[in-house]
Parts: sequence; structure tokens; C-alpha cells
Amino acid sequence: MNTVAMWRKTLSQLIKMDDKKEWDALDILSKWFIATRSAVGTITLYSGLIGGLLAWQYLHAKGQPFTFSFFITWVILTLGLFIAHGTNNLINDYTDFSRGIDKDNYFRTQYGVHPLAQGFWDKRTHLIWFGVSGLLATLSGIYAMFYTHFSPIVVGLFVLGALILLFYTYPLKYIGIGELSIFIIWGPLMIGGVFFVLTGYWSWDVILASIPVGLNVVTINLGKHTDKRKEDLGKGVRTLPVLVGETAARTITMAAILLSYLITIYLIFVAHFFTPALLLILIATPAARTAIQRMMKPRPDASPAGYLIWPRWFSTVCFIHNRVFSNYFVLGLIIDTAIRSFGWFNVYFPPFWH
Repeated sequence: MNTVAMWRKTLSQLIKMDDKKEWDALDILSKWFIATRSAVGTITLYSGLIGGLLAWQYLHAKGQPFTFSFFITWVILTLGLFIAHGTNNLINDYTDFSRGIDKDNYFRTQYGVHPLAQGFWDKRTHLIWFGVSGLLATLSGIYAMFYTHFSPIVVGLFVLGALILLFYTYPLKYIGIGELSIFIIWGPLMIGGVFFVLTGYWSWDVILASIPVGLNVVTINLGKHTDKRKEDLGKGVRTLPVLVGETAARTITMAAILLSYLITIYLIFVAHFFTPALLLILIATPAARTAIQRMMKPRPDASPAGYLIWPRWFSTVCFIHNRVFSNYFVLGLIIDTAIRSFGWFNVYFPPFWH
């Protein structure tokens, strides 16, 4: 497989690999994409894109010109967040491996490459990769602080994001608030933060608009933690599904999926924050129905006949739904931005901000 094809594959699906020679033959970027599970990391690119599109709408409504620095900053923030997500996954694997969590064919080592657990590299190499990734993500945050003249809000968001990145795996995930952290990061913090950096304006309307995205991202996390609830229970990892039980965890996940639609519809027809272009998310309802139907029943004790991606069960349908929902949410928002920004459409759908 050529390099570009491998990049495309690693950005679209989780990679399972058992041969160290195959690993060693990979280029640096492919190794980073695989080690950081960048197929899931693409959700971060969506959050950055959404924050920037909303900032575009705001600046257009205010009659402010778009500058080269706006687009450069948008790109730097989005890539910085993507790298920060990968950095979090690296420290997640390092922490769990060091604490002995990933031993004995633990859930994590069954669905994707874990370079440490599989002996593809040692702790020192892993920490070097973490350090380089962390440095790049930090430089993006420093740039944002300089860009906003060290706004207290941006400094606060940077510190909060760094703390969650460093302490998500331990202790946050161990005390049942890791899932809440995921929701905050991928919803309000990323989308609201990118919007604020680009506009200098803090908007609670944007925070509300970020909630459907955050809810959808956290369903992946909830599904995964429900899938490995028994393993986590045995290892003392007290995720939310471990604390509340499988039935409650499945109910919370289904509620998050439904709320993501209800809030978006509210923002279209009641708040008029979005135009009806965001109704494109309804294309994702078959995937939502599939996810909810699976979540309504307990997880099987063993892989059903012919099921090829065990032990992922709830996490798979949640991930698929998130991908479809996010794709159409972003597409709808792009159309929404065009409607709000150009031509005679403004007569029927005036800018939300005046």
C-alpha cells in the first residue's frame, strides 16, 4: 500500500496490526495516525471547522472584513486541536500501560494498534512522540493567546484544555467524570473557543449550538466504556458506565443521541440560530435508529456469529452515527453560512447577529 493510501486508511478506520516488521516499515505520519487513533480524531477537525464557520457568520453580520490572518488562525487552531487530541490518546495509552491496565488482552489492545503493549516501541520512544505532539499542540495554544492579546478567556480555555488532556486518563476517567470532560472539550470548549479566538466575542448561543456536537462525540465514549464495563470494573477503572451500570449507561447514551436532534431543531425553528439547511442532519436518523435499537438491549456476552469487529459493540454503532451526523451537520452549516452570507437569501434568512 502506498503512503497516501495508508494515510487515507488510517484517517478513516482503526488499524489492527500484529507484525512489528510491518509497523517498522511505515512512514512517520502513518505511525502517528495509527498510534493516536486519528480515525476517531477527525471529530476534532469537525469541531474546529464548526467554530470557524460560525465565526465567519458573525464577522459577516458585523460587516467586518475577512483577513488572511483569520484563515491562518482558523487552520492553526483546528490542526492544533487535532494534534492535541492525538497527544491525549498517546498519554492515555502510556498511563494505562504504566498502571498495568492494558495487560491480559484488555479491551484497548483488541481493537487497534497499541505500540507500547505490543512492543512496537519502548516507553522512551512513546514519551518522545508524546513530547513532540504536545509541543506542537502547545504552540498552537500559545499562538491563540498571542492572537487575542492573552485574553483571560483564551488563557482559561487553554489551561482547562491542558488539564483535561493531562489528567483525563487518570484521575478523571477513574472517578466517573471522563465522559463529562469529553462533552465539554468537543462541544463548548473547542467550538466556543475557536469562535471566540476568531471573533473576540463570547457567545452563549454558540455554546448552545455546540451541545449537539458534544453530545454526539460523548456517545462514542459512552459506548466504548459500556462495551468494556466488565473489564474496567475488574481493573478498578470507575468510568460512568461502571458507576451507574449498563442499563443506565445505555439510557444516557440514547438520550444524548435524541437530544442532539432536538436541540438542533430548536435552534432552527425557535431560536432561528440555524437556517433549515441544518435539517440535513435528519439523513442521519437511520444510523441513529440503528444505534438506539442496539442500545435498547444488553450487550451480548460473546461475539454473535459472523460479527467481525468484536469486542466493539455499542461503540461501533455510536461511532457510525456520529460520523454520519457530523458529516451532515457540517455540510448543513456550510450551506447555512452561504445562505446567511451571500445574495438575496438574506431577505429570507437574515443573519442571526445584527
